[in-house]
Amino acid sequence: MTYERFEQLPVWQAAVKLGQQVYALTKYPPFRRQHSLRDQIERAAVSVSNNIAEGFERGTTQELLTFLYIARGSAGEVRSMLCLLEGISEFSNLKSEISNLKLEAERVSRQLRVWADSLQNTNIKGQRYLDDKVRNREKALRDRQEFLRELEQIRRGAAARGIPKWLQSHIIQTIHRKGAAEHRPSGPSVRACPVRRNLSQAFRPASARAGDLIGLI
Repeated sequence: MTYERFEQLPVWQAAVKLGQQVYALTKYPPFRRQHSLRDQIERAAVSVSNNIAEGFERGTTQELLTFLYIARGSAGEVRSMLCLLEGISEFSNLKSEISNLKLEAERVSRQLRVWADSLQNTNIKGQRYLDDKVRNREKALRDRQEFLRELEQIRRGAAARGIPKWLQSHIIQTIHRKGAAEHRPSGPSVRACPVRRNLSQAFRPASARAGDLIGLI
């Protein structure tokens, strides 16, 4: 899935939730006498979502990676401070809340690590480097993947309606042969392909004659 805004990112949403929970925790009375601890953990919690957002908006993969690691470091700082709080007697009545927050911080850290690992293995430099040629190639690749997903939907729909396997295979292979040439990365978009307009017909009831099913392709 492609995200166009950082607000759509599941990891950013999780980081915001972490920050909200930290602020809910620091409202408890023990923090009134621990101003430095309260301020530090609040700043660290806010830093997680802010760095995800800033990295996303920078427009390059390398900068995004840098800010993801900073965000992960902030999530680790939150977790470290929660461990510290667990050992301070004044916060003994908040052990359950602190434990839940540690788990939440760990979840955010794991999501950031997975995302960063995936970016390490990509050849995409980032939005800032994309020209029209690159954008068109990326769009063609996405359209081809969507076309192949719809072929799989046809197969499943035909199987659910009791269409014989030999006919399922014939339909899929024929559509694929006709559509493949028009859906290569350098070719036109799948949305312009006449084969796509006929995809829904493969979901006709099982009572439809085999000749009609073959005829649609």
